[in-house]
Amino acid sequence: MHERILVIGAGAIGGVTAALLKRAGYDVCLVCKYPELAETITSSGMRVSGMPGVFEQRIPAVAAMDELEGTFRVVLIATKALDMMTAARDVLPYLTEDTLVVSMQNGMCEDALAGIIGPERTVGCVVGWGATLHQPGWVEMTSGGEFIIGSLPGYGLRGLEGLQQALSHIVPARITGNIYGHLYSKLIINSCITSLGAVSGMILGPMLARRKVRLLFIEIMREAMAVADRMGIEVEAFANKLDYKKLLKGDGWVASIRRHLFIRLLGLKYRRLKSSSLQSLERGKKTEIDFFNGYIVQKARQHGVPVPLNEKVTEMVKAIERGAVQIQPGNLDQLQA
Repeated sequence: MHERILVIGAGAIGGVTAALLKRAGYDVCLVCKYPELAETITSSGMRVSGMPGVFEQRIPAVAAMDELEGTFRVVLIATKALDMMTAARDVLPYLTEDTLVVSMQNGMCEDALAGIIGPERTVGCVVGWGATLHQPGWVEMTSGGEFIIGSLPGYGLRGLEGLQQALSHIVPARITGNIYGHLYSKLIINSCITSLGAVSGMILGPMLARRKVRLLFIEIMREAMAVADRMGIEVEAFANKLDYKKLLKGDGWVASIRRHLFIRLLGLKYRRLKSSSLQSLERGKKTEIDFFNGYIVQKARQHGVPVPLNEKVTEMVKAIERGAVQIQPGNLDQLQA
């Protein structure tokens, strides 16, 4: 607990993580974007609400990486995927040979991270719990879940036990030998929920009430699984519940009804869920599409697998980012054309 931990990113996930680690007694430093925010968190504290209770936790914070001193045993990068590579380059002077650098982004960012800081220091992480940023310096943990962590293939599980113990002060954490299988599993569901929500502007419940949208979900999953098979990834069940192989198995009407029922129930359970990519677009910011459907497209081209729907989704989201296409439910019909 005396080893130094650096959390990069004071958003919802990073803010909750840093505050709970500091409250548990760890030596934590937080990198924020703004000097005023860093000063407030250092002097008055990060305000946390939700599942851990309501409290304020003071955390030593800086606004820029060059304000840091010394080295860190663990670095948790909790930025958006688009900012991850810049953060990884900037943190290089503060790493040792044994530093573990954890990618906490949605999507598949581990290869890009490993290219900067080295695969031997790279740790993949599935964040299976939810949080909301109400305003800078105030975060709410909205749902429980777990962390899944793992080294890249070929690098064993070196040093992960201490990281597991630390993260378990937030939610249960477990170590896997198949981190790509877990990451890809979350990527698939994000490529459905997050991306289709972005192009349509709809929350999940009304979106999945439409049979045609459920068909889009199924086809995105089929294409993604075909790419995973060619890549040699053994895709894990998402949240121990969504087993893509079982869901996609069978071609008859019974199998079709089973698929539609499962997806419909998913929509009912999380009916008010609003796409994070949609929220980014509404704020005038770019999405993480290159790390969702765009990643599937990239790997499909490398392995010669046709993924026409994922290509359409990727192109449409990028067109919305450019302002060439408006966000509207009718975009879903264009994807089916």
